[in-house]
Amino acid sequence: MLKRYSRQVILSNIGEEGQKKLLNSKAVIVGCGALGTVAANNLARAGVGIITIIDRDFVELSNLQRQMLFFEEDVGEPKALSAAKRLEAINSDINIHPVVADLNHTNINELLVDADVVLDATDNIQTRMLINDFCTIHKIPWIYTGAIGTSGMIMNILPSGPCLKCLYPHIPRPGALPTCDTMGVLNTATAIMGSMESTQALKILLKEIDSNADGTLVVYDAWNNSIDHIVVKKVEDCSCCGEGDYEFLNAEDKEVLTSLCGRNAIQITPARPQKLKLKELAGQLEPLGQVKASDFLVLFKIDDYEISIFRDARAIIKGTSDGNIARSLYARYIGN
Repeated sequence: MLKRYSRQVILSNIGEEGQKKLLNSKAVIVGCGALGTVAANNLARAGVGIITIIDRDFVELSNLQRQMLFFEEDVGEPKALSAAKRLEAINSDINIHPVVADLNHTNINELLVDADVVLDATDNIQTRMLINDFCTIHKIPWIYTGAIGTSGMIMNILPSGPCLKCLYPHIPRPGALPTCDTMGVLNTATAIMGSMESTQALKILLKEIDSNADGTLVVYDAWNNSIDHIVVKKVEDCSCCGEGDYEFLNAEDKEVLTSLCGRNAIQITPARPQKLKLKELAGQLEPLGQVKASDFLVLFKIDDYEISIFRDARAIIKGTSDGNIARSLYARYIGN
């Protein structure tokens, strides 16, 4: 099997023993968009033995500009499943576990608890803070990464170092941060940041990074070819890693509303996920509007809204950024 990895086994940084470590490691990638597809591709080719890919969404035509594992034929399919299909064709010697779900406080323990490293490829600060809470408690190293416009940032968040709350003690208010809808995104920027993230993941899996190290936030601009390093110190009275207030993990038992980056859309995750009978639901909706159904989701168009309904009762309501409107549409067409 090591023949496949011969070009990296000869690297002094990895070697045969390092390759064996990778083959016996588990990485979890949260999000399978521009960053996630690059990271998943790199880790699969490098021989990380178990790769779990968690994504809540399906492939859209606009994704193909930067999301490297998807083809035109994948449009309308769940991202996690389409990515897994490509990765299995790339490397059949490793295990790929696709999960079509929204990572939230109801399922995070099941999905992340045995990870050796977690890679952030998400598009919202709430999910990142949830990962931060969980990984802080369970002492799992994770990598914060983001990209927008022509630039991106990355920071290793290690068990004994500063956490994401040390960097961002106060969550930015809605609308305060730019999105790919308002700024756009350069595909080379996401490719570079995804590659930087997968490199850090390999180093963590190979134990090449000191778990007690101070955090360094790296900011890279692909257009200007500039790079900055910002040292992030652990905050002793940090509400998360200092005082143990895990507000995102200890959320109330209620539905989760997430505004989706650049989509004019709201995702609703019910408090108690359930398995919907999609064909039955499609039949009920057909007299009301346009319906397209598959084994994975029902796409329902009515008035100015497009509602994507998944088997776990999660829904993405496109055409509004108002949570109250999204809740009303969900209750009307899917149920309370």
